[in-house]
Amino acid sequence: MKVKLVKPAPEMEREYFSFAQDWEQSHEEITPYSARLLDRNYAQWLEETIRQETTVPDNLVPAHTYFLTGENGVILGAINIRHRLNESLLRSGGHIGYGIRPSERRKGYAEKMLALALPLAKKLGISKALVTCDKQNTGSAKTILHNGGIMENEISDGGRITQRYWIQL
Repeated sequence: MKVKLVKPAPEMEREYFSFAQDWEQSHEEITPYSARLLDRNYAQWLEETIRQETTVPDNLVPAHTYFLTGENGVILGAINIRHRLNESLLRSGGHIGYGIRPSERRKGYAEKMLALALPLAKKLGISKALVTCDKQNTGSAKTILHNGGIMENEISDGGRITQRYWIQL
């Protein structure tokens, strides 16, 4: 299947809710966090997502969010590219966070989505991207490794172990 990264748009609202329902049915929170509506409607989320590309509160960093879409505009996943790292992101969030809707996993989409995002990160001025994952998430670790990730270390935080990988762009 041919896939591409697209910026969220108003006409994607219906498909977004299909994407969100897939996560809800699997009893998981949408990943990345930036793709969650939280207490907003889709239009409010979209407006804030676009604004966060340039303007953010002091505790956040500018970021771009994209959807990975397949045939007929089906949203297969979401990816968030953060322009720079703050202390928290340096520890465990990284430059790039991503997730594939539960019903579409194990089909190679995460690997392709990350590969498509890396040139976009480079255009944002990132020369070396930090990508992290939970140690238990072997699929994500493989995705990062297939995209040139080199593990720097593992950080333990309250029983959770985060693996930190760097990808040279």
